[in-house]
Amino acid sequence: MAIAVKRPYNGGRAEVAPQHKINEKIRAQQVRVVGDNIENPGVFSLFEALKMADALELDLVEISPNADPPVCKITDYQKFLYQQKKKQKEIKAKTVQVVVKEIRFGPNTDEHDFQFKMRHAEKFLQEGAKVKAYVFFKGRSILFKEQGEILLLKFAQELEEVGKVEQLPQLEGKRMTMFISPKKKK
Repeated sequence: MAIAVKRPYNGGRAEVAPQHKINEKIRAQQVRVVGDNIENPGVFSLFEALKMADALELDLVEISPNADPPVCKITDYQKFLYQQKKKQKEIKAKTVQVVVKEIRFGPNTDEHDFQFKMRHAEKFLQEGAKVKAYVFFKGRSILFKEQGEILLLKFAQELEEVGKVEQLPQLEGKRMTMFISPKKKK
């Protein structure tokens, strides 16, 4: 007969192991102590470092466990986690998200439709998005793949001022695709 172990309810959240070792969980004999409120940072025994942190009523947090000796910071652990989260958010906000807009043509697209779609592509490129232009061949229209390639090359030539061709027209199944990326602003 198996005995069921009842665990306390945690609101449906997954239990997360702490990312850093703190206070008594640190196992190194010697640690390099750093912190904003430390007069003389340096290498101390773990016991001395814990005493220093306790005197300041703060935590000893292992921030670089692979260093020799491990680097520990005397700080408030919750504040330390908050600052790390804040840094991650800033890094994420600075990363550029590449948007790809699609423009679809038929092999026999007339001039008015071509100009209309070209103006849209120009606007997309000026906004910083990449443009994926493709000609879709239905049924027997695959016989006109040269026409589709000419159409895409003309499209690229018209957008030469605002974008540069990243990938020349390439036939993949029933689609001939070409990518155009925005030119860097000077």
